[in-house]
Amino acid sequence: MESLAWYQYGAIGLIFIWSGFVRSGLGFGGAVLALPFLLLIVNDPLVFLPLIAVHLIFFSTLIMIQSARNKGPEQLKTINWGYLKRSMGIMIIPKIAGVIGLLTLPPVIMSTIIFLIVLAYAIGYIINRPIEIKTKFQEYGFLGLGAYVSGTSLTGAPLIVPVVASHVAKHELRNTLFVLWWILTLIKLASFVIAGVDLQLIHHVWLLPCAFIGHLLGNRIHNYLVEQETPTFFRVLGIALVVVSLTGLIKPLFFA
Repeated sequence: MESLAWYQYGAIGLIFIWSGFVRSGLGFGGAVLALPFLLLIVNDPLVFLPLIAVHLIFFSTLIMIQSARNKGPEQLKTINWGYLKRSMGIMIIPKIAGVIGLLTLPPVIMSTIIFLIVLAYAIGYIINRPIEIKTKFQEYGFLGLGAYVSGTSLTGAPLIVPVVASHVAKHELRNTLFVLWWILTLIKLASFVIAGVDLQLIHHVWLLPCAFIGHLLGNRIHNYLVEQETPTFFRVLGIALVVVSLTGLIKPLFFA
């Protein structure tokens, strides 16, 4: 990432602000809603995934510490430990398989998979038709596929969140998801270290503050989003993501 122009670095900084905003505002989506934009700048997920992984672990830990400080022992009651244990039992093997896939598949294939996932996610936003989980077959299927996708690209949230949301109380959802993301991301980050992937450590110096700005902004909107129904916001977001995803899918055809 050292050979980029100044405006590309500027764009990356803004995208990481957006990533931090989404992550703390929604409790998920920091990777899935930022990667499509990042891949339009550098079409290689392995350049950005170590950065996103470290940020996710850092801010998940920060949010949990802040919540524990504000709520004390009551904080533990907002995490559904029983379902965390159950879901990890389902997801651990697909997660490892996804990590292996990421480290072996060509970047262009991984980028295409990411864009297709985001495209499907965005369409759901536009038509306001969230995924409903009604059977154990759906639960195992979505968690398994979500874990595999999380292993390949950290974009498994669109598949995992509906399942967790259907099994935990609303007030437990955000913090339960943060613990889950922390575990899944730690597995991925460890695999990067073992495989010798460049963790882009020098770029954490300036991108972590960018993500922190977004984190502060996201905290402000989180309570509002929990209490309000905002279909218009998500519909506009979905349209933007469709445009970005289609651009990412078409771009290699003209700029190969």
